[in-house]
Amino acid sequence: MAAAASSTRKPVFLVIGAGAGIGGHVAARFAAGGYHAVLARRSDEAGLAKVVAGIETAGGSASGVLLNAADDGSIENLVERVERDTGPIECALYNLGAQIGNRALADTPHRTFELGWRLGTFGLFRLAHAVFPAMAERGKGSLLVTSATAAVRGNAGQHSHAAAMAGRRMLCQTLNAEFGPQGIHVAHVVVDGSVDAPDTLGKMLGDSFEGYKASKGEDGVIKPAALAETYWHLAQQPKNCWTHEIDARPWTDTPWWNDNPIAAIDRK
Repeated sequence: MAAAASSTRKPVFLVIGAGAGIGGHVAARFAAGGYHAVLARRSDEAGLAKVVAGIETAGGSASGVLLNAADDGSIENLVERVERDTGPIECALYNLGAQIGNRALADTPHRTFELGWRLGTFGLFRLAHAVFPAMAERGKGSLLVTSATAAVRGNAGQHSHAAAMAGRRMLCQTLNAEFGPQGIHVAHVVVDGSVDAPDTLGKMLGDSFEGYKASKGEDGVIKPAALAETYWHLAQQPKNCWTHEIDARPWTDTPWWNDNPIAAIDRK
């Protein structure tokens, strides 16, 4: 554990994929709203502890754990421990990415493609399989799922990512069809734009990250704290007006359904 879990019976907000971007900011928003946030991420214990400490400094309740979601039983064991030792998981966020960058088909090994599926789709299946029985028994709960443009549009070089995200989207639909009538709200969030996230986009761009953000202009990159309000809203929706799918992007970006290579050339 990156930070010891305090004894609490608050409702729990569980995040699988809790970095300093979307995951950490959504956790902070839910902690501010009265939840105990359990943050799980694969590596960087110091970074995880920093996010947890920031939530606690702001008056929230949080704990963190290192978790490799690709390991058999890791998600399942975490859900069991949290339900037993911390509190009922009323809302969970699956926020793991599966982006490996642009790769031609010949440069995408079988093992790499399969890992994308394991992180993008199978991990979500395992989380739902572990957390839904207790939610269904209680007659309430929410599963929020971060997704990407690749879930709705496949581009060259995105074989692994698009297959994983499209599978994630369809899985959200099947889960919603089965568990919506049991009181469980499943919401699929298509993040159709760049996010100001040092653990993801920041690592991909390296030293050019700050220059990239500057080139996008004012409000040209999604701010995780602002996006966190969308996740909070979804989890608080009354049952008579649940949203299943929503998309978000900076105001200067062209929506995925209008974007195409020719339009991209014209905009340059």
